[in-house]
Amino acid sequence: MKIGIIGAGNVGGTLGRILASKGHSICFGVRTPQNEKVVSLLTTIAGKACADTIEAAASFGEAIVLATPWMATQEAIAQAGNLSGKIVIDCINPIEMTPNGLAQGLLVGHTTSAAEEIANWATGAKVVKAFNNIGASQFENLTYGSQVASTFICGDDEEAKKVVTSLAKDIGFEVVDVGELNKARLLEPLGMIWIHLAIFRGYGQEFSINLIKR
Repeated sequence: MKIGIIGAGNVGGTLGRILASKGHSICFGVRTPQNEKVVSLLTTIAGKACADTIEAAASFGEAIVLATPWMATQEAIAQAGNLSGKIVIDCINPIEMTPNGLAQGLLVGHTTSAAEEIANWATGAKVVKAFNNIGASQFENLTYGSQVASTFICGDDEEAKKVVTSLAKDIGFEVVDVGELNKARLLEPLGMIWIHLAIFRGYGQEFSINLIKR
């Protein structure tokens, strides 16, 4: 599958590396494709991957992964151009990526979510929330003893969720579909629990928040 990944930081870079290794074609959309860090990332990827503008990566992808800082997301979507009909996978927790911002927590919630705001900005896109409940440092090894890490997804388009489920399984996740896109109002606080435990409660990053069934 052709996948455009908007952002090439920890989340976007790691997802791109894994998905390329599974046979998917990746195009990273970044402001400066020749940036030293982007070029260095491409050298670590065993598979088809390139870097281009945000608009070019969005045009390339059958599915688009949003892996930008929350404060840059609306601008990135505007630069992406027409996303109508595209599957847009939202990995974002709406937080400010500073020590104070992480301590403060979510910037939106209760009556909306990052995912719902993204759906408003990306007119006509099929937005699916995924991959936000665990740190990118864990994506390349999602096994904890006898358990495999869960990713919780939500979205309004069932076919889009099937595509995201398939990609999540390629990465190595167990997938839990929690329903419509507005359920991101529940999933984004779940992501904040992981961040809080990892950074402020001394758990480190080697853990997952899972659904366990009897």
